[in-house]
Amino acid sequence: MSNHTCDIFVTRRIRREGMDLLDRECTYRVWSGPEDAGPDHVTLLREIKDCRVLLSVLTETIDEELLEANDSFLGVANYAVGFDNIDVEAATSLGIPVTNTPGVLTETTADLAWALIMTTARRIPQAHTYVISGKFKLWGPNLFLGEDIGPGPKGEAKTLGIVGFGRIGQAIHRRAKGFGMKVLAYDPWAKDAVDEAKGADYCDLPELLRRSDFVTLQCNLTEETHHLIGKAEFKIMKKSAYLINTSRGPVVDEKELVRALKNHEIAGAALDVYENEPTPADGLTDLDNVVLMPHIASATKATRAAMAMMAADNALALLQKKRAPNTVNPRVYDTQAYRKRIS
Repeated sequence: MSNHTCDIFVTRRIRREGMDLLDRECTYRVWSGPEDAGPDHVTLLREIKDCRVLLSVLTETIDEELLEANDSFLGVANYAVGFDNIDVEAATSLGIPVTNTPGVLTETTADLAWALIMTTARRIPQAHTYVISGKFKLWGPNLFLGEDIGPGPKGEAKTLGIVGFGRIGQAIHRRAKGFGMKVLAYDPWAKDAVDEAKGADYCDLPELLRRSDFVTLQCNLTEETHHLIGKAEFKIMKKSAYLINTSRGPVVDEKELVRALKNHEIAGAALDVYENEPTPADGLTDLDNVVLMPHIASATKATRAAMAMMAADNALALLQKKRAPNTVNPRVYDTQAYRKRIS
């Protein structure tokens, strides 16, 4: 008989499709606080001590202290493809599996990255604000001049640089074909994927930045990619280039981005993520050559439903002491620490 008051603690209410799976299979409790806050560290510590599995979202930091709080804790099911909010190394040493929700958000995230490419190049938010503020009085030949994404009247292909050529990077590459773009890709961990992709050329990061008209970031956040794009990189980029980030905020040195945008070292940027989320760097919101989104790359009804079902399936597998289908640290199942935890 378990001493825990619930099987699974859900840190934020997910789509109904996922909750329905939990309803049928286990007892659970959902964070009851405000949707725009989320549970703090003290709350998470209390709840982890009182449950067997945590179904978390990417805004919760799951550190070693939390993971050590319960000897019978069975795992973390993260409702996201990224898992940099979790100390996976500590989890593995403690015998705790960690799962994510890969694949199901690939196309949706690629759609948003592509939408941001078009939005920045054609100055759509600025034009929208111009109209709704009552400033649009007459069509003009110089009104909101933007940049071509396709070949344009000169028939010259634009160059798209994709930094990170995993599932999402490859999906963006597929979209670029329809616009007749040249595609450069940089990903030291996916050179084979670039070689196999028709129409994408592998190059190192400085060359990609030097040649690209649009640079989209699709890499994971690691020690190697923290501030991957900073002062030196902005100076390499074309003054007419645009930077798109739908990966993780700290991949970009945001203070240097503000400086580069103010000094017109690059033409513009679009961000769905922030270095110190949810707060953009000082000065970023004052600029008219940047588009800012509230981390909505996967935010379609169908995608968030699929993520919810995948996260719930992962959580239930962990609860049942089974090998979860989307484990990011699979070697944990072969450890003595895991065997002790499930015994």
